[in-house]
Amino acid sequence: MESFALHSTSSSLPPRSSSLRFRPISKSPSFLTPSLTAPYSIPTLRSFSLFPATTTPSRLPSIRVSSSSNLPNRLSPSSEFTDPPPPPPQGAKPLPFIISISIGLIVRFLIPKPPEVTPQSWQLLSIFISTIAGLVLSPLPVGAWAFLGLTVSIVTQTLTFSSAFAAFTNEVIWLIVISFFFARGFVKTGLGDRIATYFVKWWGGSTLGLSYGLTISEALIAPAMPSTTARAGGVFLPIIKSLSLSAGSKPGHPSAKKLGSYLIQSQFQSAGNSSALFLTAAAQNLLCLKLAEELGVIVTSPWLAWFKAASLPALVSLLATPLILYKLYPPEMKDTPDAPALAAKKLEQMGPVTRNEWVMVATMLLAVSLWVFGEALGMASVVAAMIGLSILLLLGVLDWDDCLSEKSAWDTLAWFAVLVGMAGQLTNLGIVTWMSDGVAKSLQSLSLSWPVAFGVLQASYFLIHYLFASQTGHVGALFSAFLAMHLAAGVPGVLAALALAYNTNLFGALTHYSSGQAAVYYGAGYVDLPDVFKIGFIIALVNAIIWGVVGALWWKFLGLY
Repeated sequence: MESFALHSTSSSLPPRSSSLRFRPISKSPSFLTPSLTAPYSIPTLRSFSLFPATTTPSRLPSIRVSSSSNLPNRLSPSSEFTDPPPPPPQGAKPLPFIISISIGLIVRFLIPKPPEVTPQSWQLLSIFISTIAGLVLSPLPVGAWAFLGLTVSIVTQTLTFSSAFAAFTNEVIWLIVISFFFARGFVKTGLGDRIATYFVKWWGGSTLGLSYGLTISEALIAPAMPSTTARAGGVFLPIIKSLSLSAGSKPGHPSAKKLGSYLIQSQFQSAGNSSALFLTAAAQNLLCLKLAEELGVIVTSPWLAWFKAASLPALVSLLATPLILYKLYPPEMKDTPDAPALAAKKLEQMGPVTRNEWVMVATMLLAVSLWVFGEALGMASVVAAMIGLSILLLLGVLDWDDCLSEKSAWDTLAWFAVLVGMAGQLTNLGIVTWMSDGVAKSLQSLSLSWPVAFGVLQASYFLIHYLFASQTGHVGALFSAFLAMHLAAGVPGVLAALALAYNTNLFGALTHYSSGQAAVYYGAGYVDLPDVFKIGFIIALVNAIIWGVVGALWWKFLGLY
């Protein structure tokens, strides 16, 4: 239902009449509302539209609201507004708060402490579990809840101040923060729009070709735009909505399945493979390798090693996903003959490549080159990112206000550093080793070989994501523990670390809350919730078969096991 607001502009209301006529909120493609951009906000987003000026969809008819309509905020006979609804409760949500705290207290005081675990480590484990429960149940925003967990760990003297805040200097976390700024540069300059529009022009003659064009363009942008959420909200959702509306496919309407539903599902389900293809395509990828390094699993030449291991299964999945969805979730419109012409007109309106776009291209080529060859040059990935950001700031592609207003970057720094710090301290205090040894003994008692244990642990890690609303949160909470379980079960370390990291990207399309891009695509209004869960589960099975069969053969060829 459309939402309306009545604003009084003076002390007296306009004369009453038997009916009031309101103009509905336009559904022309400005595309990103605040509800769609969370957790990645793009205040300076360039509006993308493939509509020529003469083909803008007609406005919806005005809606007549009778004075006797049964509306909660209608005008009373005395021309006065009824009392506004009470404001939402402030502070923590009571029930999620009680449950989250209770889980930690139960672990701390009711579950017997194993003799091989120290009181300090057991107390930290209870705080950590309570923190994770709060991330799932959301009694407070993620950053605020993580800060409370950090405060409790210091107040109870479980951790010292310096050890509690040690992760805030972690180079990988700062690399993730800078990646948000790079993504903003792509959106601000319009470079991402331009690249994707070229693929619409080249491939957009049919619905299936259009889907492949968008999928391939995201795979090409991914290594230099390390935020799946930014790619979704800043580049691909505006294009998909524009194409869909131009074809008469409207969100929240039976016509959604004409084109928009298929394009949304195809792009959403393909995005995980684009993120898994390159080490720098998603922020959580580098964190996975950093956590693996803390457990003694070192991946030499990480960018190239990551790409080689992911290349074949990821490319097979990228090619298979649009076609499978075309059969399982078919669009009503099979041909889109107008899309290339609209894209060509949009490129003409955009004009030649701007200076800032060229600077963005050159800077990202430099950054990716330094990421690829950084180990040979002795340069850390975060230093390469810092150099790239400095160039963008010096040449004015980004200004410092852009960085300061990137709230999601600073929020990630706050809560993610807390999770990573707690996880690191649990490893140092022996909790992770204790847990992994227990799981390993259970697996050995079942006489499972390491390949079977590998499959069981990978599937468990994947399916647990139904309980998480963040890929990075999942990594911070469980990656180290699951990798330690793999190692204790005899799984080769590099194979285990890479497979867990790839799964971290693939489970981002399980549900409408499983990742930032999931919220963006679902919020567009083209896909019904049951379809999100159904298609998410089906494509998860498809990915499991492709990565489990093609990937296993490919990894054997590469000598990972």
